[in-house]
Amino acid sequence: QVQLVESGGGLVQAGGSLRLSCAASGSIFMANIMGSNVMGWYRQAPGKQRELVATIANGGRANYADSVKGRFTISRDITKNTLYLQMSTMSPEDTAVYYCNAKRTGTSSRGYDYWGQGTQVTVSS
Repeated sequence: QVQLVESGGGLVQAGGSLRLSCAASGSIFMANIMGSNVMGWYRQAPGKQRELVATIANGGRANYADSVKGRFTISRDITKNTLYLQMSTMSPEDTAVYYCNAKRTGTSSRGYDYWGQGTQVTVSS
């Protein structure tokens, strides 16, 4: 079954670090390796819109939101079918629910937009 399962969220002090993991089904993960979809991380703070954090596609090319560039790193591990988000130098502005996403643009059943259940990240000051 197609699935995205996040883990690694928790409470961290400002200046600290966390690594989030997203375990993906094999077909979805391999589609990202082959460049057929885009996978990434989004986050949503209470009362705010969901925002893009980072994506990875096209041979491993990564893109980052300006607010996290230089602090967060997105990566993939093909042996574990897992997407990671390494977060460092964290601040209370990073507090949010973080979601893993896999999206393929296409018609009918060729396209999809899958989301994980989310994992809470709270940064204390």
